[in-house]
Amino acid sequence: MVASVPLSSSAITPPKEQKDRYWPYWLALPVFPFSQRKTLRRQVAGGVWTFDQVIGIYYVHVPIRMTVVALTQTQGLLVYAPVAATAECLQLLQELIVEYGPVKYIILPSVAVEHKVLAGPFARQFPDAEFYVTDQQYSFPLNLPDRTLGLPPWTQILPTSSRTSHVPWQDEFDHEVLTVKPGIGSMYQDVALFHRPSQTLMVCDSLFATTDEPPAILQEPEYVSALLFHARDFPTEIVVDTPEARRKGWRRIVLLFNFFFPLHSANVDLGIQPLLHLNPSDPFGWAGWTPVAWKGSEQELQAFGAYAQNGTPTIYTIVQIILSRGDSGRATQEWVDQVSSWKFERVIPQHLDAPLAIGPQEFAQTYSFIKNGQNIVRYCDDDVAFLRAAEEGPLNFSVYKSRLGTLRGISCGPNGP
Repeated sequence: MVASVPLSSSAITPPKEQKDRYWPYWLALPVFPFSQRKTLRRQVAGGVWTFDQVIGIYYVHVPIRMTVVALTQTQGLLVYAPVAATAECLQLLQELIVEYGPVKYIILPSVAVEHKVLAGPFARQFPDAEFYVTDQQYSFPLNLPDRTLGLPPWTQILPTSSRTSHVPWQDEFDHEVLTVKPGIGSMYQDVALFHRPSQTLMVCDSLFATTDEPPAILQEPEYVSALLFHARDFPTEIVVDTPEARRKGWRRIVLLFNFFFPLHSANVDLGIQPLLHLNPSDPFGWAGWTPVAWKGSEQELQAFGAYAQNGTPTIYTIVQIILSRGDSGRATQEWVDQVSSWKFERVIPQHLDAPLAIGPQEFAQTYSFIKNGQNIVRYCDDDVAFLRAAEEGPLNFSVYKSRLGTLRGISCGPNGP
């Protein structure tokens, strides 16, 4: 065991790898890891691979994922939710191209900016591939044409369902587009893509899961400092790099990622007090700024346990707010019913853990709040208090009403949930 001395990724990455991981368009969305983006490829089923990179701010780093499927009826590859097309990423993909054939289809399954800014540059690397996007792409505050969003001129609109429209991959895939309009000037879309030969379902942001074991990409030398940064109980603590320290850091990242202000397990101060203790030479960066003070391991484990439930799938809190708006979940339930009719045995979300060993029943259960008629979540109620206040306050003017109500969690008292 050694004390952690965080280094910048450029300090520990050889020059050749720095060049291969360079992402020139990082200013389009200037978040970590900025211009240096490592890619990890993993085979998760027969003919199915994930390509993981990292995205985040304030060391709240999570995986962002692309899924690649080898076509069985014809030679070639289908790419779902492209990531940054660095030289390293393209080389890892080229190894599959040599064995399985060219990239034939690329799908952007979301309107979310973190996926959209990567898809256009990726598609331009494969001008002979057919590039499909969901039909409600937009930008804020001005709704600009697709070309100004970086999408190439050969971009095609993805039909809303393979049941009602012809798509070139329907011999081995089914797909269904979820569209929800949560409020004025906003839109949410996700594409469920089912690969029948491998019994694999892909979704983008509509379902997540995790355990306390950090994802492999975050345990790479370039990125492990995020885990150790959040493992500290006070700014000057020297954290020993151990598996438990990494798990502790990951638990806290997940709570911050999902709740922003996880008030059951932490006190958050965005005011003056944390600024009085800034240290420009802090080895972790951010000048040692620590606006989060964790209350103790008991509350933290309780809050994380309520969220993760040993890897049981759930919905990102912001996404659940979105899905419950507009038609109060009716479109989402119709989408869930259709997707649940497919016979899949694993699900690959494009963030947090993957693959998830779940089938249609577990998938449908994740959205049971709609049929139950209440916007109830399994998390500690204190943890959703900030987002509920936002729903009842500032968001009240920008999102539609819902018969499901605002987010409500469970009571996490001293004896547990």
